[in-house]
Amino acid sequence: MNKKGRLIVYSGPSGVGKGTVIKEAMKKEPSLVMSISATTRSPREGEEDGVNYFFITKEQFEKKIEANEMLEYAQYNGNFYGTPKDFVRQKLEEGKNVVLEIEVQGALQIREKMPEALLIFLMPPSFEELKERLVGRHTETKEQIKGRLCAAKREMKEAVKYDFIVINDKVEKASLDIIACVRAASFLERFNHDFINQQNDDNNKQEEILL
Repeated sequence: MNKKGRLIVYSGPSGVGKGTVIKEAMKKEPSLVMSISATTRSPREGEEDGVNYFFITKEQFEKKIEANEMLEYAQYNGNFYGTPKDFVRQKLEEGKNVVLEIEVQGALQIREKMPEALLIFLMPPSFEELKERLVGRHTETKEQIKGRLCAAKREMKEAVKYDFIVINDKVEKASLDIIACVRAASFLERFNHDFINQQNDDNNKQEEILL
């Protein structure tokens, strides 16, 4: 079996509780680590380079893009944000399962670049429950909430393109379900190509000996 770690692309609508669930899962499963994004914006108070983000210059970021060293990237409010390939590869080689929390469009782009990535979508128990959670945060206007709900509808339709769907009814259960998905992925055919090919080679050698 392949002992390298896996890239876990993790998505879900705003308000579904992605951060809370994955933090709980990471407490229970030491192999899970969060991917660290690179950004060209300045650090905010309390943020540390290499912990919250890799803070680099615009010129450095653009060089990484040209060298195809970013798994994905986007530009918001004049700043670049993206996922460096080198950090992900290093952790995968260490046997860590790297969690990349990203929106649906970026997730599907990564699936094209890395078909071996595992895609997990976190769903609310119901759309009404999602609405109540967003309203209950008391952090946004009605118009902002409406915008998030419209985006959520679009994102949830794309969930069928993911490998696993986890429902966040209870944080404890959802975190255990995330771990179960990661462990179950070990048995998926596409994660065992090297093992299968080795077995086929061994079988062919045995047949040659018998003949």
